[in-house]
Amino acid sequence: MMTLIIGGSGSGKSAFAENCIGLLAEGKKKYYLATMQVFDKEGEKKIERHRRLRSGKGFLTIEQPTAIEKALTKISEKDSCALLECMSNLVANEMFSGEIPGTEAEVTERIAAGISRLKEGLEHLVIVSNNVFEDGRQYDESTMEYIRAMGKINELLAGMADRVVEVVVGIPITVKDNSSGTGRKE
Repeated sequence: MMTLIIGGSGSGKSAFAENCIGLLAEGKKKYYLATMQVFDKEGEKKIERHRRLRSGKGFLTIEQPTAIEKALTKISEKDSCALLECMSNLVANEMFSGEIPGTEAEVTERIAAGISRLKEGLEHLVIVSNNVFEDGRQYDESTMEYIRAMGKINELLAGMADRVVEVVVGIPITVKDNSSGTGRKE
């Protein structure tokens, strides 16, 4: 089963995702797929905050800033569960890691294929992603291509997901729920 949790910055989506995977992973190995690369003190603080939040919750951390499907080689059991935090970092890493930025189409295709492999290789996959279209501003072309890629990837992930939850000011709102097999929204 795959769950997509989406929300704005500081919405409470990470805490909700950790709680969600905790409930789904009952008695199973639980992995935290960390995608953030640290470039400065602010990044270090953010990672430390997330480590504190998940401390004592039984996560096995896998640092995987690109090629997310490779995390499966570090996961020991098929009935394992994983929390991927966060899609916006993964997209930025895939798009801007090389000498020449990847295109929206290349990055979207690569990430969608990687997520598909993760979904097949895990019992439960919970993905955290950001809603990037909330500020209504125009940016330079490379940033706009990143935002378009995020939008396309979020759309693809929502289609692949059994459940989609938007977290707004700490309140989870179920947008899609096919996990019960009924296809009903709750």
